Amino acid sequence: MAQTTILGRIGQLMRANINAMLDGAEDPERMLDQLVRDFTNNIAEAEEAVAQTVGNLRLLEEDHQEAKQALTDWGSKAQAAARKADESRSSGSAADATRFDELAKIAIRRQISFEGQVKTFESQIAQQTELTDSLKDGLNKLRAKREELVQKRDELVSRAKMASAQRQVQEAVRDVSVMDPTSELNRFEEHVRREEAMARGMTEVAASSLEEEFASLEDADTEAEVESRLSQLRTGAAAGAGSGT
Repeated sequence: MAQTTILGRIGQLMRANINAMLDGAEDPERMLDQLVRDFTNNIAEAEEAVAQTVGNLRLLEEDHQEAKQALTDWGSKAQAAARKADESRSSGSAADATRFDELAKIAIRRQISFEGQVKTFESQIAQQTELTDSLKDGLNKLRAKREELVQKRDELVSRAKMASAQRQVQEAVRDVSVMDPTSELNRFEEHVRREEAMARGMTEVAASSLEEEFASLEDADTEAEVESRLSQLRTGAAAGAGSGT
């Protein structure tokens, strides 16, 4: 019976220790998604089963009411026939009295038959009501369990995302610690200092070259002066020698 199968599934899912299952799962989030799908599917089947049992219960209740009405009607007919039989006997019509007695008996037999039907329907209604209540209770538990699973899944996903974000931050901090950007800046600063030193050196070299050129000019003038004076000395010495002769 479909209802029995659904009840078995509901009982199995209700007994499931979700926390223990998650603790032993390699991928808890994936397992939770599967559990949510299982519960959703079973809820859909349980809802269909509940709707079917409720529909069957309503049919039994309608049949029960019809049987009760028929029981009342045949009871009234039996009473009417019995009353007619008594009236016929009182009026001396034995044949009519016998005929109405037979009609009363037929009505009583139908009345007894419907009494049995009423009792049968009442028993079936009681069983169907119990089954319906059981399925409704299981359905409500399934819905509550599914909500618990959804909340658990959302919590787990949120925690997983937070943990991942924290891990990424810690890895970034670790990378910054291992590769300190200030060391790169220090190397660049040293490079700039060397470039600046080179520029100053080139400036000094250029300046020293100019000084050397000016110095060479001054040396040339000095040598010219020396040669001039030497020439004068030679000239003066030659003149002195001539006058002495």
